[in-house]
Amino acid sequence: MSSQISAGGSEQAVFFPFLFLHAHPIHRTLPGRLLGCNCLKLSRTRNRCEAFPFISLLHFAFFFFLQLVDTFSLHVTWSRGKPGAAAREFHGPTAVIEAFHHHTAPAMLCRRAPPAPAMALQPISLLSLVLAWGCVASSSLWHTAVAPPQDLQITDPGLLGSLDIEWKPPPNIQTSNGCTVKYKCEYRNAGDREWKVIFTRKLKLRVGFDLSRTAEVKVQTLLKGWCTNDVEVQSEWLYATFRVPLQGKLESEVQNFHCIYHDWEYLKCTWQPGLLAPRGVNYGLYYWYEGLEHTVQCDHYIQDHGVNMGCMLQNLSQAEYKDLSICVNGSVAATLLRPLYATLRLHNLAKPSPPQQLVVSMSAAEELRVVWSPPGGQTPPQCLEYEVQLAEEQGEAKAAWASVSTQVETAFTISRANRSRVSCVRVRGRTNNFCADEGFWSEWTQECFSVSRKEVKQLFILIPVILGLSSSLLIFTLIGQCKKKSPAGKPSHTLVGC
Repeated sequence: MSSQISAGGSEQAVFFPFLFLHAHPIHRTLPGRLLGCNCLKLSRTRNRCEAFPFISLLHFAFFFFLQLVDTFSLHVTWSRGKPGAAAREFHGPTAVIEAFHHHTAPAMLCRRAPPAPAMALQPISLLSLVLAWGCVASSSLWHTAVAPPQDLQITDPGLLGSLDIEWKPPPNIQTSNGCTVKYKCEYRNAGDREWKVIFTRKLKLRVGFDLSRTAEVKVQTLLKGWCTNDVEVQSEWLYATFRVPLQGKLESEVQNFHCIYHDWEYLKCTWQPGLLAPRGVNYGLYYWYEGLEHTVQCDHYIQDHGVNMGCMLQNLSQAEYKDLSICVNGSVAATLLRPLYATLRLHNLAKPSPPQQLVVSMSAAEELRVVWSPPGGQTPPQCLEYEVQLAEEQGEAKAAWASVSTQVETAFTISRANRSRVSCVRVRGRTNNFCADEGFWSEWTQECFSVSRKEVKQLFILIPVILGLSSSLLIFTLIGQCKKKSPAGKPSHTLVGC
């Protein structure tokens, strides 16, 4: 039987005589299990060695020791070390095996027996040496390095910073032996701390960069499957950089470029003229995302004294969760201005409206219940999280706000022990981390002041008491006046209403 391992296009066959393991008693002993005598097993699909190099070396050393015992016919005497215990004697390799099998005691003595007529290598020793060599050789093949990709190139198709990254597969790579080849591509702009990562089986990608800085890319090969014993093997990295020639001075580039995706409905971008921008400069914003055939110019500018200082972009739902490449350029007679490049992700720029219909009520358990509704617009309700803040009474001092919860639910309960000090509640929302990496908080809801439940109960009790006393006093007064009579038993005068 044989096991074939292919890496990098070369094939080697290693033959393993492992049937004797089931016939020899060593595979059932303690040292046999510790030293990897069960390192070989028959796969349902192929025969292969699954030992590690370290175990294989121990395996080799143990069988080499057996060869010495067998060759020199060592006589082994061992006992359990108990007083009066009879010693047991064995000869040859069986002595060592049986000693370990019976959990050898601290007392063991080896002495040389009379020499045998011939000291020839036994067949089992030869098989052991071949087996140990086979395991070590096979294990070394598993860690064969895979070559990196070839001919890594970065090209600019003229899409405002969306660059094409392309490479060729490593030489002599084979995927027909149950192995999968993938590629790990990492990219960033020079100066960024973190790399963006893409795993792919393709040989070409299109990703966004800031063309005002150098683009850095590295790619490596990932190989995993039967040919690597299901262990992922990684190649060395292949590097490449790209930079476009820039025009104009850096100080002529627009400043304070800022974009917000309001309610997932429209994108508003604003900027300020560059420090060296001359008067009368005419700025323009261009954009592109996957799905557009060519770059598109903004058709709704925000102006200040006739100068374009911002842009409103609508109908961008097709650009969500994609790279949106933007360029803001300026033109003026006889002056070159530095263009600004940016790659945006709309979901990371989303800013919702404030939550709606904030209601504060008192429950039967005298707990303060705060309930609100998601904001309007196109913001997905399942993509929102909320921050709840409370203000506590501070006497004449201004109340201080304190955050008490950040949650996805649209309700919050204030316990009875704390609600008596609450003077105001407010809520705001933003895109949660299930839908975006970051986002902008909305504005706060209108402040809502509450009344203590204790004060409400006292007020409800006091008002009926006052009304009852007043009514009783009025009735008794009227009755007294109506029954007032003269000394002869006749009324002295008539009262209206009696």
